Amino acid sequence: MALSARMPELSAFEVLLAIARTGSLSAAGREVGLTQQAVSARLTSIEAQAGVQLVARTTRGSQLTQAGVVVADWADQLLSVAQYVDAGLASLRSESRNRVKVVASLTIAEQLMPRWLVLLQKAGKRHGVAAPQVVFTAINSDHAISAVLNGEADLGFVECPSLPRQVRSRVVGRDELVVVVPPEHKWARRSTPVTALELSRTPLVMRESGSGIRDSLGAALRQVLGEGAEQAAPVFELNSGAAVRAAVLAGAGPTVASTLAVQDDLGAGRLRTIAISDLDLRRDLRAIWVGGRIPPAGAVRHLLSHIGSVR
Repeated sequence: MALSARMPELSAFEVLLAIARTGSLSAAGREVGLTQQAVSARLTSIEAQAGVQLVARTTRGSQLTQAGVVVADWADQLLSVAQYVDAGLASLRSESRNRVKVVASLTIAEQLMPRWLVLLQKAGKRHGVAAPQVVFTAINSDHAISAVLNGEADLGFVECPSLPRQVRSRVVGRDELVVVVPPEHKWARRSTPVTALELSRTPLVMRESGSGIRDSLGAALRQVLGEGAEQAAPVFELNSGAAVRAAVLAGAGPTVASTLAVQDDLGAGRLRTIAISDLDLRRDLRAIWVGGRIPPAGAVRHLLSHIGSVR
């Protein structure tokens, strides 16, 4: 039986569920990647199409009506089935081609992924089987999440402190961020740790917004200084770890970097770590996908199983 013209699209139900979770049109917009005005317009369209009021808007926020609660429950079930079907189709495509599209944040892409892929190829040759064909792109964590959610990638690797509820994840490694400066920087001569507040007020050489390092630092500072904590504007904002490293070595200022990325510089004495009081900069590195709790069968699962055996 054909669906009626009053049946909203799946994307409309995603907006409704985001409003239900957050209680705010602006917060819902941030979750689904739309402006508050776009969410409001989408909600008005949904209600007009459905013929019932789904959300009560007040100055204190937005709450679902009784009808909205019922529709949201239906929508959650519908989207779960849709995600299952979508993930299943993606798995079938991967299995038929033995090919997986992977996106990874830059720290993972530069420091870990090359080793993983080389060892994957060697393992295939050793056992006489063809390794999955990996089509690999390096981008920041936010873009990696978007690529997985939009179906542009089968698998992502990210280093950010939080993830949307639509993605599944698995820890594939652990890392720690460190504050580093050249030996001639004034912080290198300090006998006491730099405080979290002092670090938050210091212009740093940083990666662009959306990078895992920047998001992880922000989350760590908020944990110590409170949710209202603000960071000083970066002295430079650069889109690669190599560019950040070069700027710091040239004397642009301190940075926060992965230990994976600066271990050679630390060993050679080109950079020094600075102790920061009361700041936990440890973090998980995660693989992400869309679908069930178990990674999709085929090339995705093969790759993740191999990574789990070598890390």
